[in-house]
Parts: sequence; C-alpha cells; structure tokens
Amino acid sequence: MRLLVGDIGGTKTALGIAETDCEVVSVTEPRRYPSAAFDSLEQIIYRYCIETGVHCRFAAFAVAGPVQDRRCETTNLPWSLDADALEGAFGFAGVEFLNDLEAVAWGVSALRSTDFAELHPGEGNGEGNACVVAAGTGLGQAGLFWDGFRHHAFATEGGHTDFAPADDLEFAMLRYLKMRFGRVSWERVVSGPGIVNIYEFLLRYHDCESPVWLRRSIDEGADTAAVVAQAAAIERCPICVETMHLFLRLYGREAGNAALKHMSLGGVYLGGGIPLKNLALLRQGGFLEGFFDKGRMGCLMRRMPVRVILQPLTPLFGAARFMASQ
Repeated sequence: MRLLVGDIGGTKTALGIAETDCEVVSVTEPRRYPSAAFDSLEQIIYRYCIETGVHCRFAAFAVAGPVQDRRCETTNLPWSLDADALEGAFGFAGVEFLNDLEAVAWGVSALRSTDFAELHPGEGNGEGNACVVAAGTGLGQAGLFWDGFRHHAFATEGGHTDFAPADDLEFAMLRYLKMRFGRVSWERVVSGPGIVNIYEFLLRYHDCESPVWLRRSIDEGADTAAVVAQAAAIERCPICVETMHLFLRLYGREAGNAALKHMSLGGVYLGGGIPLKNLALLRQGGFLEGFFDKGRMGCLMRRMPVRVILQPLTPLFGAARFMASQ
C-alpha cells in the first residue's frame, strides 16, 4: 500500500510517502515544515505536493489532539482538521486521522532494536501491556494492549491529568503555576514549555535573574527550553542544572504513573523531541529515580523495560500501519 503520511505537531509538521504491507514500512521523500508558519494543514500538503510532485490515493495523519468523528481541533495549534474536507480538496480516496501518540504506539513494532536506547532493561520478552510517554511541545501518552499474541495501540489524553506535587518545592511550584494558569496539568511541567515554566519558577523561588548570556540567546530567537537544557548539560548555569534535574525527575514520575495505570510489563517507550535531544541527561539517573519511586510498587516498576525511541519517523510508520490495518 502506498500513501501520504503526516505527523502534525505544535512545532513542526512532517510529511512523507509510505509503502507498507501493514507490518514492514518504508518512508521516502520526508519533509518537515514549521507548523506555525502555515494557516492550515491544507497549505502544507499543497506545498509538499508541489515540492515533491507526488500524489497518493490515500493519506493518514497523526495529529496532536483528540480525534473524534474524523475531525480534530489541534491542542497546540489553531487548526481545525476535517478528513472529509481533505478528501474533497485533494481527491483522496480515503483519509484517516489518529492521535499522534497512538501513531507512535502503532509504529513501535515496526522499529528495529537499533531504533531504541535502553534506559532500564527490566524483565520479560516484550509480552504484556506497554505504553508510550512523549515529551515535546506537549505531553502525549498512549497505550498498547497485549491480547496474548500482539499489541493493540489506543489513544489517551493522560498528559492533561492533574499535576501532583511530592515535596515542599513542588508544592511551591504548584502554587506559582496555579496563579498563572488556574488548573495545572502534567503537561505544564513535563514538556518543552514545562521546562520554561520550571526555570521561571526557580528564578523566582531563589530570587535571582537569568544570566546575561542566556537572556541574550533568548532575545536573539533561541528556544528557551533548548538553551536551558544545553546549559544544564555542560553545567554552565546552576539554575538550569536544577531545572533539568527537577524536570527529569517529574518526567520519570509521570512516566511511572502511566506505566502503573497500563501495567506496562511489556515496556515503557519514551518518544518526542525532548528525550531524543537530552539522552545524556536522561542517563544521569534523575528520570529513573522518579520512575521507580512508587512506594510498595517499586519492585514492580523495576520489572518494566524503559526505552527511548530514536527513530524520528516513528509517527509516520505508525500512521501507515494504522491506515493499512483499516
């Protein structure tokens, strides 16, 4: 089966042409576009078709938001997506939407062992339920139900559940974030914007200011979360180091929450741009410290394999496998 596949996120939209037999997937002509530079998905598809000169009868798109009745209001973009409208606009014989993390979950079984970085080996042979927790522009989560023979992916919006502090520092951060946002979800602290929220809270908590060089980088257009993470990696800024330590501990805690809810003895997979770009920081231990910190369930948590997805085309693989299964 040959089809147009896409991964529509708050920061970037990736498109490609997939060939699949429902199990093995290959993707050619991958292109990435800054999502905020376009007013709609249709504009990006038009651009892609002009640049590549290709057209397919079918298309499947992984989208960052809940999908209902072939429509989606994207969570971190002002876009309204309609599969029927896309079919009419481009002459597709069929278009499908699925949640972006559901697409990642569909794509996991299409990956090779070299497409993962292992954080914790766990036990078992991949059988049992699994889950995906991805930190990027937002915090996405999906499940993989094990029926005794194979996994079945399903979407969740678990990243929008209520944040729960665990100590005095985190209670202070919750109060700070409640003043800014009202309700505070896990996505407010475990995401790219979450890194910024934690950093700004710690500046206020310690009554200090950003270093001049960091403010200059941000003023020149650099991504604040990326600057903070890079500064932490080389220990250039104490507040940045504390920010990333707290962020990774919180990421581990929430990944552990998702793993407990799904009983993920089949594996916990970390997706999204943040773990991919901060693998060295993830290996330093703060993430697993938070992941294992589940009281009487600590021994159960240590049985769960934890892996980082290294293959950036995983959502496109998953969208193709999903469409072929339909």
